[in-house]
Amino acid sequence: MQITRAFVLGAGLGTRLKRLTEVRPKPLIPVAGRPLIASAFDHLIDSGIRQIVINTHHLAAAYGDAFPGGTYREVPLTFRHEPVLLETGGGIKNVEDLLGAEPFIVYNGDILATLPLEPALAWHLASGNEVTLVLRSQGGPLQIALDAGGDGTGRVLDIGNRLGRAIGTRLFTGIYIVNPTFFRRLTLEKASVIPAFLKMIEEGAGLGGIVLDEGHWWDLGTREQYLEVHRHLRKAASGTVWIDPSAHIDPSATITGASYVGPNAEIGPEAQIKDSILWNGTKIAKKTVLKNCVVTDLQCVAGDHVDRDF
Repeated sequence: MQITRAFVLGAGLGTRLKRLTEVRPKPLIPVAGRPLIASAFDHLIDSGIRQIVINTHHLAAAYGDAFPGGTYREVPLTFRHEPVLLETGGGIKNVEDLLGAEPFIVYNGDILATLPLEPALAWHLASGNEVTLVLRSQGGPLQIALDAGGDGTGRVLDIGNRLGRAIGTRLFTGIYIVNPTFFRRLTLEKASVIPAFLKMIEEGAGLGGIVLDEGHWWDLGTREQYLEVHRHLRKAASGTVWIDPSAHIDPSATITGASYVGPNAEIGPEAQIKDSILWNGTKIAKKTVLKNCVVTDLQCVAGDHVDRDF
């Protein structure tokens, strides 16, 4: 069997990013000029996924604008709107009619990852687990307690020590593989998926985990993480210029560090842009200085600013 379906969680509010998610859903914030969720799509498609379902809530129409053809790299995208936010558990239950016949991947739409998914997919099918969590040894809060030995199923023993059974030593990536039998543990109401996982642990059901430390993983939950990802990508993409061809930049302006200048942006004379991200249609006035700033769509900025969002 090959796993070819995925559910990408795109309905979250992204409240920690504040200004950035007031104007776009968090999975659509640009990372080096591309919607964050496009990286998730690439990751999944490169791992063999051929059908992707995405739930939406906040600024839902923006998804249609970003992917007007309803496809990405010839893979069909199906959007399921949630008028009332259902969180992870209710969100999964709400797409049962679209994904209920075969195992599928659940993928948080607000992460950026390059870890190899193929070993996790193969291991899930071989282990007999109902749900397999993709884990890492570091990179964030270590909430998952994992029994890596024994029968080889890598059973999850506790999550955040909520059951008082074991202290976590692994990071949960927000990527997991699910058998359709898991739907019966969920209800069509606002609820996290974590209580269902904890119930599985108590029942001795098949909740497993696999540790994948190869590649990279980021949770873009804060502006600091958002800027840090650009610094990492800038270093990895030496020689690449992150300026959209449609941007208008005065010859006397300077753009340095991990900066990105988006479509139809205008940067005036003697402006200095350092380690800052300019979204679509932004206008930067003469002699403006920006450092570690994010300027969202169509905003006009003047003056000297450090660590500001507009």
